[in-house]
Amino acid sequence: MFFKDLAEYKSFDNLGDVTKEVDRVILEYNHHRYQWDLNKMAPVQYRGHLLAA
Repeated sequence: MFFKDLAEYKSFDNLGDVTKEVDRVILEYNHHRYQWDLNKMAPVQYRGHLLAA
């Protein structure tokens, strides 16, 4: 999946809106997007799981 698939990038009026959208996509990607290769966990959850082991 690419950034352009996750972001709503066609409706920005200024750089502040772009920054907010980039932050939103990064948060969604790392905290809410579960991945089969990471034992069906989000990247942040998987990292915590590895550090606890």
